[in-house]
Amino acid sequence: MSFKYAIVLTGGIGSGKSTIASFLKLYGYEVVCADSIAHTILDQSTKEVVEIFGKEILENNRINRKRLGEIVFNDKKKKEILEKILHPKIKEEILKQAKALETKKIPYFLDIPLFYETKNYPFKEVLLVFVPREIQIQRIQKRDHLELQAIQARISSQIPLEEKKQLASYVIDNSGDLENLQKEVEKYLQDYLPKVLEEN
Repeated sequence: MSFKYAIVLTGGIGSGKSTIASFLKLYGYEVVCADSIAHTILDQSTKEVVEIFGKEILENNRINRKRLGEIVFNDKKKKEILEKILHPKIKEEILKQAKALETKKIPYFLDIPLFYETKNYPFKEVLLVFVPREIQIQRIQKRDHLELQAIQARISSQIPLEEKKQLASYVIDNSGDLENLQKEVEKYLQDYLPKVLEEN
């Protein structure tokens, strides 16, 4: 199936993707959120994940994502094991929702943080949120109150934003404030998106 109306929204940790997703919803666009899907699938896969990572990741019989994150961001092999469990199920659900939205014949967005890392989605149009690495670090520190080492481990686990920038169809720079970001989103929706739809 070709996905004519799908636009992937991606970036890196701390780049401001969720804020852009909020703006898009505000302007009436449907946004499929891979993170929300991942949380649901993680809960559904609790038994399988606990068998591999042990009961210490549990809190009140549910997986504590922070504890699990600390393990996988410091161990590449364990990260790969977790991805093998979760990614196929996440992909299946994203494709299911995308197929349903295609029938409406209007553009919709797929918020997929690890779009380039997973390399296995059939979507062509990509909107990337970009910030320089130092801003990325500052924002994650402010939001998640993590140690610098933990932040760098998370950033290093993703393809660098500079690299993703070369691959994306359109780049929004989120180095400025919220007002500036909103203007950038509006510019994208008014000037660029109609051209994409014409080509499709």
